Amino acid sequence: MAYQSNSIFWVEVDRIVPNPYQPRRDFDEGRLKDLANSIRQYGVLQPLVVTQREVSRDNGGMGMEYELIAGERRLRAAKIAGLTQVPVIIRDDQENEQVKLEIAIIENLQREDINAVERAQAFKQLAGQFGLSHTDIAKKIGRSREYVSNTLRILMLPEAMQQALAEGQITEGHTRPLLMLVDRPEEQRTLFKEIIAKKINVRDAEQISRRIAFDKVRKRERMYDPDIVELEERASETLGTRVRVEPGAVGGRILIDVMSEDDVRKVLRILNGEGENAPTKAPRDTTVPQEGTEGEPPTPKKDPSDDDLYSINNFSV
Repeated sequence: MAYQSNSIFWVEVDRIVPNPYQPRRDFDEGRLKDLANSIRQYGVLQPLVVTQREVSRDNGGMGMEYELIAGERRLRAAKIAGLTQVPVIIRDDQENEQVKLEIAIIENLQREDINAVERAQAFKQLAGQFGLSHTDIAKKIGRSREYVSNTLRILMLPEAMQQALAEGQITEGHTRPLLMLVDRPEEQRTLFKEIIAKKINVRDAEQISRRIAFDKVRKRERMYDPDIVELEERASETLGTRVRVEPGAVGGRILIDVMSEDDVRKVLRILNGEGENAPTKAPRDTTVPQEGTEGEPPTPKKDPSDDDLYSINNFSV
């Protein structure tokens, strides 16, 4: 991969076009402005990498155009800073699309300027468009095959979850428990919402996901008693959380998942028949009234005889 004498050239920013294989799509405006301020003070310290090609002009003449391979963030910041020229290194114009993508990926990985979803999409392009195996990709980026395979699995998540990952609402670690539920979309969506709303950490999310996966196996083994499964599901809907029965040698246990003290109160109110939003009841008056007050004579106590104990009047239907 030849350079033009390893020399640095100065090229007008308007003559540099983006790399169509740039894997990065999101650029933080605040960080770009910070870089632009640094460029105003110190200049572009590291040259951009480009290829060059001849293009036809509207007037019938020929001109030179430069396609960016690496350094899009520096180019954008240079434009914000008002620079008209930037330093570049010109690579051989015979570079193919695969090499351009590889260089862009490696540069972004080294600078940690690419989010997990963009990385997964770039790996997918290398595998799909250029036919590289996971092992080949791993060798080119200096990572393990498992790293590549696990990254690609992110694309199995629904679009909303990928977007949340790209925006930093969830971490890459949260994708593992979510992917464990890829064949249970309803539970997956529920866990995703709980991670966002309740700020569940990765460890707790994995425990929840494992319990759900275990329940799936357990319920499949207990299909001979579908009534219990149905009752579990109805109880889960009523309480708004997961409910499961663990049978034992004698009897068993009913387990209810709760995430906070508020969840405990909510479940207990429903179990007590008070409703989810019922106000707290006032304490019950336990004062024993004095007999014979307000002019009423005390009720005489009567020891029932054996005949009275078994009288029909002492029973209700």
